[in-house]
This record gives sequence, C-alpha cells and structure tokens, in this order.
Amino acid sequence: MSRTFLRLRKRLPDFFLTAAMLEIYYFRVRDRHAQSTFEKFVEAALCRHFEWRDKHAATTAPERNKTKPRGAHMAVTMKDVAERAGVSTTTVSHVVNKTRRVSPETRKRVRQAVREMRFYKDALAGRLGSGQSHFYGLIVSDITNPFFPELINGFESAALQGRFETLLCNTSYDSRRTAAGVKMMIGNKVRGVAVMTSEFADHLTQDFTANHIAVVSLDLGTPGLYTANIRVDYARGIRQAIDHLYGLGHRDIAFISGPQKLRSAKIRSEGFASALQSYGLNPERTLESDHRVEGGMLAAHALLGQGKAPTAILCSNDLTAIGAMRALCEAGLRIPDDVSVVGFDDIYFAGITAPPLTTISVPRDRVGRLAFGALQSIQRSKGNQGREYLVETELVVRKSTAPPRR
Repeated sequence: MSRTFLRLRKRLPDFFLTAAMLEIYYFRVRDRHAQSTFEKFVEAALCRHFEWRDKHAATTAPERNKTKPRGAHMAVTMKDVAERAGVSTTTVSHVVNKTRRVSPETRKRVRQAVREMRFYKDALAGRLGSGQSHFYGLIVSDITNPFFPELINGFESAALQGRFETLLCNTSYDSRRTAAGVKMMIGNKVRGVAVMTSEFADHLTQDFTANHIAVVSLDLGTPGLYTANIRVDYARGIRQAIDHLYGLGHRDIAFISGPQKLRSAKIRSEGFASALQSYGLNPERTLESDHRVEGGMLAAHALLGQGKAPTAILCSNDLTAIGAMRALCEAGLRIPDDVSVVGFDDIYFAGITAPPLTTISVPRDRVGRLAFGALQSIQRSKGNQGREYLVETELVVRKSTAPPRR
C-alpha cells in the first residue's frame, strides 16, 4: 500500500473502505493529483457516513447497549456515552467540551446519555490537549480567619459564572507552603492567580508572570505586565472611625494596631495618627498586636496596666476588637458605658458579640469578585497590562460605642 493510503487509514481508523473504492485506488490511482483527489473523496465520504450514522443510530442504540452491560464499579468513558447515544466519540467530545456546533437533536441525545450514565469529563485530558486549564488560583493566608470565607465565596462565584474552577491555597503564613502552592498552580497551568495575602515574596510573583500567568494582589502589588492590585482605602476607614468617636465626645482614644511589617497594618497606624492629629489630639496610646483574638486581649490588658483606661479603643481588625472586649469585661469594665470599642473588617461575628461591635466594613465578597474580574481584564487587554482597583470602606454603627461618661 502507498503512504497516502496508510495515512488515510491512520487518520480515519473507524471508517470502512468499500471494495469498490479499494479497487479504484489500487488499479486507477497512480499520480499525485489523483491521490489527492482520492483523499478528498474519502474524507467527504467519511463526513457523510457520520452524518447518516448520527441521524439513524438512535433506533438501534438500545439494542447495542444491552450487549454491553457495565458494572457499577467501572468508570464510564466517552466511548460508552457514544454507544448509548448512537454517535461517534468525536461528536460526544464536541458536545461535552463545546468545541464545535452539533445539531440540536444530536446534542440533546448526547446530553441525555451523559446524565443517564453519570459521565464526568476528564479535566486533566482536556488540559493536556489544550495546554491550558479551566482553573484560576486563589491564595489566602489564613482560612480560619473569618475575613476570608466571604472573599473566597465571591471569587469562586465569579469563576463559576464564567464556567471556571478555583484552586485554593491556604499558606498559614508559612513560606514553604506558599512556595509549594505557587508550584502547584503553575504545574496545573492556571489562567490567573489572586494573591489575597498580607505577605507574598516578589520572586513568587515573578514566577507566575514568567509563565504568562496573570496576578492580582491585595494591597501588595504594583500594576504592570500581567499584574494588578486591589487597594482597600484603609486610611479612609480609620478616619471614619475617629470621626465617629470624636463626634460622640471621645478625646482619650487608644489604638491596637496590627503587625507593622504588614503594609496594610502600617497604613492603618499612620491613618490613626493622622486623624487624631487633625483634631489636635496626641496618638501616643498605640500598641502593636498580631490581628488575633489572643493578641487583642493581651494588648487591652497592657493598656489597662498603663493606669487610667482610655474612653475608647480602636482596633486594627475585628478579631483584635473581640479580644479587647473580652479583656475589658474580665477587668470589670462595661462596654460601651466605660469604654467604647471599634473594630475593622465587619466579619460575621462582629454582629453577634455582646454588645454588637461597631466596625469599619470591608466588602469582602466584592473584593473576591473584583479580583477575578481583574485577572480576566489582564488577559483581555492589549499587552496584558493590569491596573489598580480601589475598594472603599463604610462605618457600621452598632452597640459597642456611646458617648463617654462625664
């Protein structure tokens, strides 16, 4: 047999060449032009064959299915779905992966077979075939922190709306886990990554961008090639809290900050000092903590140990505020009668503390959705350039603040 015939047989392994076609090929086809014409003829015949097969196979599919029972323990393959629907595996692939237009009747038959047989497509095979996955990465620093669930939900919801999936990495503030997560995401060929952590090494961002993976950061990155940044207006939020407390009559206001190595915590500390100074007040009653409940308790006890208790305490996040409230209660002080307390973030628990916590709200669900949108914007833009997005805060007044005692 000639190379042309062998190539045809390799390309069209499931096509039956009739005896008449073989006879024409062996005895009539000798030159290249004729061979090319013959090849086109076979391919056209193949198309007609599958069209006829898709149209008429529905009536014979049940009989074929009876001859090949499957045990519940066996995985259903695309070939099994094709047999049930009476179509080719190629047609099933096009319907499942939405890679080519298929007639409504055939598509309906294939989808019915998929449902009946509980078939799940092989995402790994699709990734190997296309060179790119349907995954977007999301990196958070502490999944046990109530700040993150709403953010994760917002990001994942936006991804699902675009028919994409989310790979989640929780670093737990561990650099080795962070590096392992980056390696995992690059290996899985994610389309983009949202780095929603308070710390992230520059070289890890560079590892993503070197692989043409878009990155959006939370108060960390600088917009550029394959990079975007979401900036929360922490200074505005701190100012809103100070305006509220000053308006109630407070002049002795303390601040429990977050770790000053974190950019976001440092911005809040600077915002506190600036806001107090604008009212002619001294911001000297400031203690650094760790953004955790236990740290808030320790910091509040330290403030009380300085002598006279402040009339109000502003905290860098809600977990710190919850810890401070507990310490105040243990010291026999009433909130807000003796000391007013304000948090930052507006996590779920802020609304159910006793009393409910006045706080600065950061719209975390919106941050998650914005992060996903920023990644897609980079991919769609000319030159893959990212930009900065601003998220504003809002004051939420509850029962933990009141005018100071005269």
